Amino acid sequence: MSKGIVLLAAGGTGGHVFPAEALAFKLKERGYSVHLVTDSRAERYAGKFPAEEIHVVPSATIGSKNPVAVARSLWTLWSGMRAAKKLIQRLKPVIVVGFGGYPTVPPLLAATRLGVPTMIHEQNAVMGRANKALATRVQGIAGGFLPEGGGAFPEKTVTTGNPVRPAIIAAAEVPYTPSHPGEAFNLVVFGGSQGAQYFSKALPTAISLLDDALRLRLRITQQVRPEDMEMVGGCVAKLEMGADIAPFFTDMAERLAKAHLVICRSGASTISEISVIGRPAVLVPYPHALDHDQAANAAALAATGGAKVIAQSELSPEKIAAILTAVMNDPEKLSHMAAAAKLAGKPDAANLLADMVEAIAAGRTIAELKRTRA
Repeated sequence: MSKGIVLLAAGGTGGHVFPAEALAFKLKERGYSVHLVTDSRAERYAGKFPAEEIHVVPSATIGSKNPVAVARSLWTLWSGMRAAKKLIQRLKPVIVVGFGGYPTVPPLLAATRLGVPTMIHEQNAVMGRANKALATRVQGIAGGFLPEGGGAFPEKTVTTGNPVRPAIIAAAEVPYTPSHPGEAFNLVVFGGSQGAQYFSKALPTAISLLDDALRLRLRITQQVRPEDMEMVGGCVAKLEMGADIAPFFTDMAERLAKAHLVICRSGASTISEISVIGRPAVLVPYPHALDHDQAANAAALAATGGAKVIAQSELSPEKIAAILTAVMNDPEKLSHMAAAAKLAGKPDAANLLADMVEAIAAGRTIAELKRTRA
């Protein structure tokens, strides 16, 4: 018999959906039923999400100064709140948990107005706009990188880390095996839909600058936007090298487990996953990220020695080629980075977050929860 329904709300990007998915698996193990509220963008992730049902409610972000656009967004939010209220009254969840992104606003606001326990999880080192708007209304704030006892809401913030999917936990069991000179070198490159655009242009040029002996060792997995597939595919063919390119990989956890080096953006989920698995990385924070949250996330992993951080403005194909040349000839350095990354990982984050969900659902305060953890 189910202990009750937990309603998770997440924006439709991997950065929001993946931590929600990890928590959902853990809550199901503990006997809860899970429902998800999101937007239509999340459909490509929905196949693996262990929800009894996935609901889409109207939502919008107020990013324009145009009065007509603002009015339209406010009407959409109002419609979303009404739909979310009906959904919550029908499901009667024991708690509603938000994971950021504007689709979380209507269900969390509706829940607070109905007196249903609520909490949010913030993946990044800098709180996003949706979570900032909700932070004063919820009972608890779980942080991936937020400092416990610090920030704007120290009394209700608990640092849990970012929960990672079961596939990532399984991949973490694969030990890092260095690639020595003459052996295949697995390079994984990804960066989200917008972040991937830069890598699509820079990486093929960088690889063309490598010595033939190094280039022939490379086995590349690269996430590429659909509109860049033809260009990157043509470059790969000309370079006569082993590469898998695709807009999305369903087996990315397994590919990360085999990676000798990762070049990627520094979204919170990305940082959490590569640190739990323990893989060395070159992090290139997305320069247009709101509040520069990716730079803050990257700094947290770089501080442990598990990653090298380079601003996009300072990165060129020549520099990428130089980095690859150096690390492919220094497997010991990459092994040290892999070990440092793994020390920074928080594989138990999903359990800690589930504990917090259960505590708030049961009416316990954050102060009580922190005392039991001490």
